[in-house]
Amino acid sequence: MKNYFEILRKCPLFNSIEDERLAAMLGCLAAKERRYKKGDTIFAEGEAAKYLGIVLSGNVKIVRVDYYGSRSILASIEASQIFGEAFVCAGLQSMPVHVIASEETAVLLLDAQRVTRCCSKACSFHRQIIFNLLTVMAKKNLIFHQKIEITSKRTTREKLMTYLLLQAKDAESSTFTIPYDRQELADYLGVERSGLSAEISKLRKEHVLACNRSTFTLLVDKVK
Repeated sequence: MKNYFEILRKCPLFNSIEDERLAAMLGCLAAKERRYKKGDTIFAEGEAAKYLGIVLSGNVKIVRVDYYGSRSILASIEASQIFGEAFVCAGLQSMPVHVIASEETAVLLLDAQRVTRCCSKACSFHRQIIFNLLTVMAKKNLIFHQKIEITSKRTTREKLMTYLLLQAKDAESSTFTIPYDRQELADYLGVERSGLSAEISKLRKEHVLACNRSTFTLLVDKVK
């Protein structure tokens, strides 16, 4: 576990927690490390919502599958970020989504009951953890509203450009790498992959953007 302390220090759940207390805290939270191969399910829809997770390495996707089997990617979670916290804090009896490893991934699972409730030992770090958790959830709520802004656009082109412009703003650069391949990006935007690929081709021909796999460059003078 100590091999991942550098990652855990970057995790917003542990903000303002001293290094020397981190190991003891993980024991109190019943932390356990798990490893998954690409495509493995970490949490399945319908499972009991008992844990929240921290990505130690790799990447996971939060995926919703509707009645007809259509897949929508809700979020991409990278190293040092947490997942599952909204469901356990909402008191849901079961997971409404799938959490899937999109590459070889290591995660740390924390007992949700121990995270959200002070233990019998009254460990002083619990108040800080709960405060940090509220901060994380507030920031993710902002991200959720950002996705609504993207997916509410009428056309595939508008959805794509809104997403790419927001990514460029976050990266503070016209060149940036997104956490999705083409199919995953289509699932995130809620569009057909064929339509998305066609729009990307058009935008390249119009010299609005350049791209290589998941790395995009916005040609600023063309998108003003």
